[in-house]
Amino acid sequence: MSQPTADVIVVGGGPAGVAAALALRKQGVERIVLVEREGHLGGATRHCSHSPFGMREFGRVYFGAAYGRRLEREAERAGIDVRLGHSVTNLGETGRLEIANGRGVEEISGHRVILGTGAREAPRSARMLPGDRPIGVLTTGTLQSYMAFQGLMPFRRPVIVGSELVSQSAILSCLTHGATPVAMVEPSPHALARAPFRWLPRVTGIPFYPGAQILDIRGRDRVENVRISWQGEQLDLACDGVLLTGQFTPEASLVRNSQFALNTGSGGPAVDQSGRCENPIYFAAGNLLRPIETGGWAFREGRAIGLAVAGDLEREPCETRAVEVRHDDPIKLVVPNLIRRDAVTGLESFQLRFARRSTGTLTLLLDGEPVFRKRGSWHPERRVLTPVPRAAFEARDIRFSFDEDK
Repeated sequence: MSQPTADVIVVGGGPAGVAAALALRKQGVERIVLVEREGHLGGATRHCSHSPFGMREFGRVYFGAAYGRRLEREAERAGIDVRLGHSVTNLGETGRLEIANGRGVEEISGHRVILGTGAREAPRSARMLPGDRPIGVLTTGTLQSYMAFQGLMPFRRPVIVGSELVSQSAILSCLTHGATPVAMVEPSPHALARAPFRWLPRVTGIPFYPGAQILDIRGRDRVENVRISWQGEQLDLACDGVLLTGQFTPEASLVRNSQFALNTGSGGPAVDQSGRCENPIYFAAGNLLRPIETGGWAFREGRAIGLAVAGDLEREPCETRAVEVRHDDPIKLVVPNLIRRDAVTGLESFQLRFARRSTGTLTLLLDGEPVFRKRGSWHPERRVLTPVPRAAFEARDIRFSFDEDK
């Protein structure tokens, strides 16, 4: 068998991937290859024309594009082998990757591989929205790409669908580029972004319609009108665009095609406390693990996984049988959803999400015994953290239960 091209291959040049590569280098790992399909590092942050990015990582505040350039400089300064315009098309079982680039199809291999491919927003087709198919219905990522790379603002009076943190980013992107949203429509009965971000529509004078459903999108060539159902009434919102925000899903097509085990709650790969996938050569970090966190969170998570992989390189891949972390409704997902006894720890806390707004008591049970209990009100799409206790590494049954108030 030929010698691997690299000690570690990192797939994805967003904050998580770059941070993982930098952490590996600081731990003395020599041969690091960072593969990115676009022409620059930075991931989705490059599309964002607003701040703040980078305060915790670099001690100063950047706008999105400047933050991406800082990541590029850090990777160059560290001597990382960055390969731009390279798209991974297949993950081999032994760490051999098939990659398409301007020269054709090539193969590279690594002792370990870190996947940091991020997440994407649900398009119109996935949301099952009724109505005409005019120009002007797009996602936040598409809008920000238009603005950042082509200097285009495709509408002036859009309706924003969604109220997650990225929805507030969409408001800022519109307002700073001459567009004034006419409304924010949220299918859930409450805003999904946490305070103070959820106050932005009110502060900027944008009408907010929680618990609203889109009944129709109308327009011959361009969007002209959106009809919604809200509080028992039907309202017509005159507009020239529909901006679809949030409802992220991990960009996990490579993982699915490689038949790795999935975390059914998140849609990303199943991972243990070191970020290791079912195949012990592969690890995952950032928003591939679960939708969705900030660029800063993804950076810190990538750094933690990079440190874990650096330690893991000093021994054979850990193939200890994993214990699945189970959970009750209305808990939507848990990351990590596997625990291995001998794995290096990278993720020091369980990350939970709830499927709906719930009030009650959250309990972590190890072999049926409660080791953590917390009462509170839990909201969808908001991070819930509980420490991974050392006793979990010896447990044969790990479960999060939830006793909901009646």
